[in-house]
Amino acid sequence: MTQKPETIAQQVESAQAESRELPPLEKWNPELSGDIDIVIARDGQWLFEGRPIRREALVKMFSTILRREDDGEYYLVTPVEKWRITVEDTPLLAHSLHALGEGRDQVLVVTTNIGETIEIGATHPLRVGTYDGSDEPRPVVKVRHGIEARLVTAAYYDLAELVTEDSPEGQTGLGVWSNGNFYKVAANG
Repeated sequence: MTQKPETIAQQVESAQAESRELPPLEKWNPELSGDIDIVIARDGQWLFEGRPIRREALVKMFSTILRREDDGEYYLVTPVEKWRITVEDTPLLAHSLHALGEGRDQVLVVTTNIGETIEIGATHPLRVGTYDGSDEPRPVVKVRHGIEARLVTAAYYDLAELVTEDSPEGQTGLGVWSNGNFYKVAANG
């Protein structure tokens, strides 16, 4: 079975009516409709049947109905359909990072490739892991519904400039503060 992105968009738009809020994905639990040939490439580009989705508004809307479920798969979810898609790395990219304030009182803010701004904190924690089989850092921020935004190189360098040594829980480490939380970037020593 195949589906067109425009049809999915129409379902979401009619379900949302005129609301500017995010769709209530936690309330939408349709059965799996199948796979749709949408790929989110590692560089953040959304592709349908191998071709870029050029309508920015469509990509932004799709990002609001995307969730990652316990099986590790990504789905576009509407009130009546659920389509599995492919994500090469993370669905979103964080292109910039800046700090409001300083030290333990600072708030780190990232801006994603879809124009969403996110404050790093308890709801949107930062985690710096590594890619499988590599020591290359993989910094990600939790966005919502199991999806993450990966910090691109420029945003990671901005983050690196804010790293400090601290021991908030008795173990010294290198990390950053945001919204009163210390996020370890690396162990010290």
